[in-house]
Formats: sequence, C-alpha cells, structure tokens
Amino acid sequence: MTPILTDRSALDRHRTRARRAPELFLHEEAALEVEERLGEVNRRFTAPAVITPFPEVWRDRLQDARVVPDDERLDLGEAAHDLVVHALGMHWANDPVGQLVQCRRALRPDGLFLGLLFGGRTLSELRIALAEAEAAVTGGLSPRIVPMAEIRDLGGLLQRAGLALPVADSLLREVHYRDTLHLMRDLRAMGETNALDARLRRPSRRALFAEADARYPRRVGDRIVASFEIICLTGWAPHESQQKPLRPGSAEQSLADALEKARRGGTGKADG
Repeated sequence: MTPILTDRSALDRHRTRARRAPELFLHEEAALEVEERLGEVNRRFTAPAVITPFPEVWRDRLQDARVVPDDERLDLGEAAHDLVVHALGMHWANDPVGQLVQCRRALRPDGLFLGLLFGGRTLSELRIALAEAEAAVTGGLSPRIVPMAEIRDLGGLLQRAGLALPVADSLLREVHYRDTLHLMRDLRAMGETNALDARLRRPSRRALFAEADARYPRRVGDRIVASFEIICLTGWAPHESQQKPLRPGSAEQSLADALEKARRGGTGKADG
C-alpha cells in the first residue's frame, strides 16, 4: 500500500484560499519554460494535456489543451494525447511514480511528456531554520515542509514509468523577502503551506517562528533569500522511430582501437 504523504483535503483548502489573492509567479515561470522548450522541438502538437492545480495560468497558452487537476487519479484517456505537461503539482503526489505511469498511458506513441516539479533545494533555508528553531523551542521536530525529490533520482523514475529518452535538469530561482513572515505569506498565496498528513494538528507557538526568523541567514540589506528549485523532466512514449542505444558488442570498432588510432593521429601532428 502506498504511504500517505499528503492530506489532500487540506491541500485543496489551501489552494482554494490561495485563489483569493494568488501569487503564481513560479507557475507563470514554469509555463514560460514549457513554451520555450516546446519551441525547441520540431513538432506540432495537436492534442495536448496539462495537469495543474491552477488552470488559470494555462488558459491562454496551449491551444485546445485539455486541462485537468493534479488528482491522485488523473482524468486522462489512454493514448489520447501527443503532449502531456505536469506543471508544479507532483511534489504533493502520494504516488509520484503512479503519476508518471498515468501520464505515459495517456500519451500516443512518440508523444512527449514534460514534467515540472519543485526539487530538493526548494526552501532549503527555511527548512533548516524551522528545524533548528523547533528543536531549540520545543525540544523536538515535526513535519513542516513537504519532502521533495533530488534530481539524481528522477531520471530513473521516468524509466520505471516506461518513458524513453529520459532527461532531468533543473532551474534554481532565488526570491528575496523582508523576513520569514513575508515568505510564509507568499507560500500561503501559492497554496504551498503545510498539507502533510503527519503535520501537527495544533497551532505552533509564536516563539518558534520568531526563533526561525532569527536563525534564517540574512543577505545584503538584512533581507532573506528563499531558494526554489524547479526540476524539468522530459521523456517520450516509446516508438520504433526513436534512436536506440547500441547492443553491447555491436560496435564496428573497439574502444581500444579507437583510442590507439587517436593516439597515433596526435603523435603524427606533433612530429610534423
């Protein structure tokens, strides 16, 4: 049985509250990143789908796209799309591999998957400050920030989901804030406050947040910086036209022969 990471009802409440006065600049940046990457692909997509907690970001972007929420069970038909974009919601998934598998099933052969999610460096400064503060104030620790995947692990997840030609890379954005209260207000407006199933169900003491603010490292001007890492995953639904790696032993020339030929070529130039 898949362990429960996220309290989905709490996450839905947080997102509903965020829509009253949203701060979706990171979702906007993710959408721009998708547009830029699609511009580099020599392909016209006619049946795209977008998975997102904030459909308003995508309203005027991908023409005729089917836009669905990032539920645990995605509302996508099998082999219905030639492009599937999963946009900044997968870090809350109780079964991220299951999300990738569902995206793979929704793709037609040679269809493209683009996934953007927050990575392990996201809010690293706040995570450390809160942990140190809670240990100092209460003598213990509780889950406060959702754990996020490291880029080195995600390429393998794409392969497990059945996607070919997997690539994972990342962007790091640093956002400046007056203090931790300012940062937490922004997280609230993003719908990114604590929705962990194992979270404390009682209010935290004000002293804890004052201590976290005191421990948070300052930059020039006594401001703080919050890091947001956006990991970009790319994979393709398998198709016979795609480039495939050579079978072991199928090369026409051995590595040793190639190195020896390169050495001799280099020697000839030096002698001349």
